[in-house]
Amino acid sequence: MIRFQNVSFWYEKDEPILSQINLEFHPGLTMLLGPNGCGKSTLLKLAAGVEKPDSGAIFIDGHDLWNEEIEARKGLAFVSEQPDLTPYATLKEILNLVCRLRHEPLEKGREALEFFDLQVLASRTVRELSLGQRRRAVFAAALIGQPGHILLDEPLEGMDRKIKAEILAWTEQHLRAGATMIVVSHVLEPFLQSVTRAITVMDGSVAAIEELPTNGEDRLDLLDKLAKGIPWQ
Repeated sequence: MIRFQNVSFWYEKDEPILSQINLEFHPGLTMLLGPNGCGKSTLLKLAAGVEKPDSGAIFIDGHDLWNEEIEARKGLAFVSEQPDLTPYATLKEILNLVCRLRHEPLEKGREALEFFDLQVLASRTVRELSLGQRRRAVFAAALIGQPGHILLDEPLEGMDRKIKAEILAWTEQHLRAGATMIVVSHVLEPFLQSVTRAITVMDGSVAAIEELPTNGEDRLDLLDKLAKGIPWQ
């Protein structure tokens, strides 16, 4: 479980992005929805420990994300929309490091590179890669091990049809294993059957929709309205 306790965050002091958020994420797929710039990606970065709250605390399985970092982060996988990686390390070095941190054999890193057809680029540094290759490299790191908390920001963007299908199969596998998964995506249809909960972000606050329509068309209509910032009640 991921828990936000009275979390606030701002870039400009007088313009809070999130204000006094109390929120829990349980096993299953939650989609973060709302128009561009509403704070979805910021909330995801807070959950991933990329951004630090200006007030409040975030707990992962009861461990404070910033005061018990090793325990809190060990089962956490984050795929960001912007693939930020150490520019001078090679792909092989990065994946080997992830394997060691997650106590997995180095062979798992090689398999992850093969999954995304990156094995021929293993000896290249990140700065030598295209943006699309960097995105695949970030996702390759997430494939290693069995993370129980998976945070995905536009995970299908820039991926070809084959890789999209494999990513969706991977998400389904982890959901069946009981993972807590949070997804930000402008593309709703691929996640329509798996999503169990939606959270909207607007004007610094959040609202959770715990029960989604069972009918596929009604569910898509609701999620589409939430994504556009249209009131749903």
